[in-house]
Parts: sequence; C-alpha cells; structure tokens
Amino acid sequence: MRFLVLALVVAAVAAAALPIDDRRTGAEPPKAAPAETATPAATPTARPRNVRRARCPAEVVGCRAVRGRVIYVERVDPDGDGDLHVVVAAGAVTAPGLTAVDVAVDLRPRRDPRIGDRVSAAGPVQTGSHGQSQIHALAFHVRR
Repeated sequence: MRFLVLALVVAAVAAAALPIDDRRTGAEPPKAAPAETATPAATPTARPRNVRRARCPAEVVGCRAVRGRVIYVERVDPDGDGDLHVVVAAGAVTAPGLTAVDVAVDLRPRRDPRIGDRVSAAGPVQTGSHGQSQIHALAFHVRR
C-alpha cells in the first residue's frame, strides 16, 4: 500500500513538471520585445553547475549510476536504521524515468537533500522493502 502511495506521489510530481502547451488557437503569436544589447561584463553566468557524477566501482557487479533532480525524500526510515531514501527523476531503475536510492547512514550528507536538489548516486541494484528495484548507494553526492 505504501508503495502505491509513493508511486502516486511520484506520478503527480512528474505530471506537474510536464511543459504546458500555451498555443492559442486562431490568435497571432505574441510579439517579442526588442532585445537589449548586453555588455559582456553584465552577462551573468546563469548556467548552474551540475552535481559531481558518482561512479560505479569496477569490482561491483550489477552496479548502476544515476544523476538527476530529487522529487521525493524520506528522511525518517520506518525500519529505524537511519538511512535516507530519495527518488530521482532520472534513470529507469525503479520505473521509467525514476530511480529510488537507498543511502546508508555513513553516506548520508550533513544536510538531507530537498526536492529540486541535484544528486548523483552509484551502487548495486537491490530489491527494496516494497519489492521495488532501487540503488543501494556506495557513492552519493548532493548539489543544492
């Protein structure tokens, strides 16, 4: 039941992130305002830096890596072992376009990631408590 609720939450967040088609039927497209010329010094570096890529160790069989945005965070684990669970909108380990990651206590960052943060993880694929496939992280990086 809990997996079903998690799947519904993930589906709702993914649907909300889809682009909106704002084409108007029968109307002229809006005209763009004239662009101002920017000086090189005034041009900001708007491109955010990405998170460091987690890599699979060569000796680990069945290892997968993922890098993307967090769409779900479970900070308090129900079984009480202190690990962190996140769902990343990337890869296809758990579902198409989604990957669940189990982060052990010793890899858990000082501050838990939030929805929208960029993360990368690498580790073997294991079966979770609800029967889902997930990455058991051996490497985990966060970029806010």
